[in-house]
Amino acid sequence: MDFDVIVLGAGIVGVCSALHLQDRGRRVALVDRRGPGEETSFGNAGLIERSAVMPYAFPRELGALMRYACNRSTDLYWQYKALPSYAGWLARFWWESAPARLAAASRDMLPLVERCVSEHDALIARAGVGDLVKEGGWIEGYRTPEAFEREAATARVIAREHGLRLAPLDAAALRAREPGIGDGFCGALHWLDPKSVVNPGALTKGYARLFEAEGGTLLRGDAATVRKLHDAWAVETAQGSISAKEVVVALGPWSDTVFAPLGYRIPLRAKRGYHMHYRAQRTPLSVPVVDIEKGYVVAPMQAGLRLTTGVEIATRDTPPTGVQLERAERFAKPLFGLGERLDPAPWLGMRPCTPDMRPVIAPAPRHRGMWFAFGHAHHGLTLGPVTGRLLAEMMTGAHTFTDVRPYRAERFG
Repeated sequence: MDFDVIVLGAGIVGVCSALHLQDRGRRVALVDRRGPGEETSFGNAGLIERSAVMPYAFPRELGALMRYACNRSTDLYWQYKALPSYAGWLARFWWESAPARLAAASRDMLPLVERCVSEHDALIARAGVGDLVKEGGWIEGYRTPEAFEREAATARVIAREHGLRLAPLDAAALRAREPGIGDGFCGALHWLDPKSVVNPGALTKGYARLFEAEGGTLLRGDAATVRKLHDAWAVETAQGSISAKEVVVALGPWSDTVFAPLGYRIPLRAKRGYHMHYRAQRTPLSVPVVDIEKGYVVAPMQAGLRLTTGVEIATRDTPPTGVQLERAERFAKPLFGLGERLDPAPWLGMRPCTPDMRPVIAPAPRHRGMWFAFGHAHHGLTLGPVTGRLLAEMMTGAHTFTDVRPYRAERFG
């Protein structure tokens, strides 16, 4: 065989999986139709989100549900024609978001979240990309005193239980900390443990260069051509057909193009989102800031201030709408001093999500030698290295650092 393992998908999860497998002595080919980090891993808020100990759940408050039903909010926009294909998935997502089930999801995700910074740090040092990563955490801004007081009380409990560093800020303290923020926030929560990335796509490319420098093979190819060939898996690439005993499906929101034809009914859906860069008209931010009540993030990036939107529910092949970006701009421009747009067009990306808020990191139940690593929702950048480590431990028969049962594919039937 040409390789021991073929990893399909050169996003952050695929690249880190390839690196960790290579570290354990496997000959690895990394295959993607584009360059590393040029799809979902390119366009996000750039957070290594150590404080994300609670998954993003389906809102259950009546007020929020009514607001979303009206379809005029900034943090969620849905297209009518997409609802039939999402209806069952959304119903399962709502059911899984009940308090007890959400708490269980949080417990299952905690072993991954706890190690996200340390696993990134190890790869950052090896890849020599420390200039792309900043300490200082991130800030949650609140517009109303009621929301700030309620969330601050909850945040203090979370910080105490999980050993996280938290600094509540009133309006004056926030202005002193981030003078580029205008009037609008009455208070904020500064989570100090996360790190931020000023160019997520470049970070993924840096990890891919490390993979190649240490002997890995990076190829352009079509993952949809993967097929079982006797005791091997084969894939067509620009350099011809390659084969390996094992194959990893790490294609993010496109993973279903491989697993669905094989008969797997894993409920993977894409939450779409947009970003745009702007020229800063005031003192630039030092850390990413989320406008909690409006549902967008503004983050300092190499290309300017990046505004990233909330969730758009639309089919994967629907052309970009730009609705959410335009809505978010109305609030973000005066608050953050966003100047002219710097990109020729808004960037559209897809967040690969399962309704139970856990990724799939597991062997394919019915196909020997096939492995799954997808479904990281809003935390792909955060969890890429730790996922790669866990998957490599599983594939090489090593002791896994945590129980892998919560991430098995069979949980969906």
